[in-house]
Amino acid sequence: MSDTTDTTNSTSLVTVVNVDDLERKEVTPGITRRQLPITDYAGGWLIDFAPGTQWPAVDEHTTEERYYVLSGEVIEGDERHGPGTYVVFAPGSSHKPRTEIGAQMIGVSILSD
Repeated sequence: MSDTTDTTNSTSLVTVVNVDDLERKEVTPGITRRQLPITDYAGGWLIDFAPGTQWPAVDEHTTEERYYVLSGEVIEGDERHGPGTYVVFAPGSSHKPRTEIGAQMIGVSILSD
C-alpha cells in the first residue's frame, strides 16, 4: 500500500494523509483550517476554533456540506453542538458557526456535478 500526501487533488484510488502534517491556514484570528484531500466528488477540511471565535462571514451552500464536531462546542444560531454531533447542510442553506469554549470539527463539502 502506498501513501500520498497530495492535498489538492487525488489521482489514485486511495489518498492517505496525517492531518497533523497538514499546513494550518488562518481563516481569521483564532480560527485555522487544514485542507484535506479533494477529489472530483468532495473536499474535506479540519477547522480549529479558539474560544470566543466566530466564522468571519455567512457560509452559503450551493452544494451539500457536512461536519462532525470532534471536540468543544459549535453554536449555530440557538443550537449548541457538542462532541459527536453530525450536522448536514442542504444546498441553499447557510450558517455562521461560533464557539464560546473552542471547538474542532471535520467536514466535507460535496462538489457539484
